[in-house]
Amino acid sequence: MDAFTLISRAQASYVRVIDDGPIEDWPEHFTDDAFYKVTTADNHRRGLPAGVIWANNKAMLRDRVSALKEANIYEPHAYRHLLGQPAILSEESDTVTSETSFVVIRITGNGPTDVFASGRYLDEYSLTGGKALLTRRVVVCDSSRTDTLLVLPL
Repeated sequence: MDAFTLISRAQASYVRVIDDGPIEDWPEHFTDDAFYKVTTADNHRRGLPAGVIWANNKAMLRDRVSALKEANIYEPHAYRHLLGQPAILSEESDTVTSETSFVVIRITGNGPTDVFASGRYLDEYSLTGGKALLTRRVVVCDSSRTDTLLVLPL
């Protein structure tokens, strides 16, 4: 299977577990030593390292899911991701970098359905065993403001 198809399938699976569950499967889209960060376009452009969410391995991603399920208190809500097609930026051996635009719609229990976030995924994938796993995902949000706690991953 080609890189575009593997990444497209990985992207679809990734957003499906966030949008529809089980959220516990979200970290399984990453390698053990993966890096994940959510940041703003301005911070990314300026090269600032901090992120709204920052994790440098799969164990940290699992901890985030655990906190989401057991410790955090937040208004019940769900996401619906809308993705553009991944643009393959480079391919070297089993490593592929890509960029994908996204829009995330937030659905609250008793409130409106609204656009929660838009931006792009800057990704590096490892292609092994007929599947694509994220080794690096930087989520660059277009807006520098989030109107509520970022609970679910983007």
